[in-house]
Amino acid sequence: MVETIYGNLTQLGGPGKIPETPDQAVLETVRNPHLGTLYVVRFTAPEFTSLCPITGQPDFAHLVIDYVPDELLVESKSLKLFLASFRNHGAFHEDCTVNIGKRLVDALSPLWLRIGGYWFPRGGIPIDVFWQTGVPPEGLWLPDQGVAPYRGRG
Repeated sequence: MVETIYGNLTQLGGPGKIPETPDQAVLETVRNPHLGTLYVVRFTAPEFTSLCPITGQPDFAHLVIDYVPDELLVESKSLKLFLASFRNHGAFHEDCTVNIGKRLVDALSPLWLRIGGYWFPRGGIPIDVFWQTGVPPEGLWLPDQGVAPYRGRG
């Protein structure tokens, strides 16, 4: 049974090579074992990094990704490697945040997804970026993302 459900995974259980670019990263999926049940999956990446496309300086963010699965779940190691592939990727905060959300939607076709990108300041200004696919499903318990407004993010 385990092999039938998870037999398509290629990254889990092997060496975790970070893809050179986000475009090269593969988001792997597994079947949702609770099809028809309304629930939220949350991933938090408090140490996300990318590069400023102009200066090449590192940018840091605390990402919170919430999604309501339909038929598929994202495999967490493939998500981790996808997020790590941004370490050498030059893009503005808005592009990184929305790109991650859209890639997940393309891979999963979730019932609903939102991403909050809580970026640490560069030049004295924190930039927070939020994107979602629409209105959350009715009856969904949706907790706050739990990231403080900027005051040192602590």
